[in-house]
Amino acid sequence: MTMPLVLAHRGASAYAPENTLAAFRLARELGADGIELDVQLCQDRVPVVIHDDTVDRTTDGKGRVSDLTIGEIAQLDAGGWKTEDYRGEPIPTLAQVFDALSDWLHPVGRARPCFINVELKTERVFTDGLEREALNVIARYGVQRNILLSSFSALSLYRAKQINARLARGFLYDASMPIYLRGAWTRWLASPQALHPEHSMIDARYMEWARRKKLQVNTWTVDDPDTARRLASLGVNAIITNKPDVIRDALK
Repeated sequence: MTMPLVLAHRGASAYAPENTLAAFRLARELGADGIELDVQLCQDRVPVVIHDDTVDRTTDGKGRVSDLTIGEIAQLDAGGWKTEDYRGEPIPTLAQVFDALSDWLHPVGRARPCFINVELKTERVFTDGLEREALNVIARYGVQRNILLSSFSALSLYRAKQINARLARGFLYDASMPIYLRGAWTRWLASPQALHPEHSMIDARYMEWARRKKLQVNTWTVDDPDTARRLASLGVNAIITNKPDVIRDALK
């Protein structure tokens, strides 16, 4: 049985402030195969790495990400809410993540390169340019082979495909979504190579169906060792977790 990849959800976010360089570096130290991160545009169309559409929860600031300039975002403390050890940790841009992880993205020798799941955070029917701006950064750094784009929005994945069909895509969904938002038409629109269901949706029947469709299955968010072992035995391709060390140990 091939072991699934272990991807650190917003970095090693159980221990370090989510979606920060500190969390991504810690994920590497804890044995993750890669990371999952969220990206959206600030006011001046720079792709920044943050989950919520406001900065209120994870920084000392207030306001919508889309209303703040990159200069204003750079002044925010995105680490102090977690612990004092991380006070002053900034919100990174997508480019800064690639810079910081350069030697993990392009390792020397036989080391496995970092795999990055870039989640496009948008629910827009008409794009604000997120897909093009994010894909421009990915192309500029030459990391296309390291990247899987994912989104809950089939429209966003469709737009990304129109820009660069060679970048792998994963369609995110969970059981709370209406069936019309996670059914066959959305898969057709997104044309994903992978599905990203919430872990409770996966059983042997699901995996048999995914294999027939030639779709990889990457699941989230799994911090329980027994759950991870069950999913690995079913043959999932990747497990996204807040605790990469715990899940890595569980799968040994």
